[in-house]
Amino acid sequence: MKNSHEQKTRGFTLIELMVVIVILSILAMFIAPRLIGRTDDAKVAEAKVQIRNFETALKLFRLDSGFYPSTDQGLNALIAKPDTGRVPENYRPNGYLEANRIKPDPWGFEYVYISPGLQNEYDIMSYGADGEPGGEGYDADIINWDM
Repeated sequence: MKNSHEQKTRGFTLIELMVVIVILSILAMFIAPRLIGRTDDAKVAEAKVQIRNFETALKLFRLDSGFYPSTDQGLNALIAKPDTGRVPENYRPNGYLEANRIKPDPWGFEYVYISPGLQNEYDIMSYGADGEPGGEGYDADIINWDM
């Protein structure tokens, strides 16, 4: 008797598995588009945060040296003491960024740094999802003076 009872309660039936799969598919249809759309929003927000972090590090660099790095020195001047152009005398031994590296923007492109900038003493920008100047939507440029 026990063997026949154990065989009946061993696993799920095909119908039960199909019902679970259908429910999970329906949930995925409604949730996936929302998550996919949020990915691009999150990348824009991350780029803005990274640009703000660069701005903070640049302000510290200026406090120590009296000037901002040149365009040629770029953002790399925040992680390694420049050896060309104006060389800062009071450079912090560990640089100005905690990670001690310049991460690319969320789309994998390098940030653009220009000093002096078009609007301010410096400009920091990400060209967005397409990596090209200009664009609209998620391809739009993210610039420190336009945030």
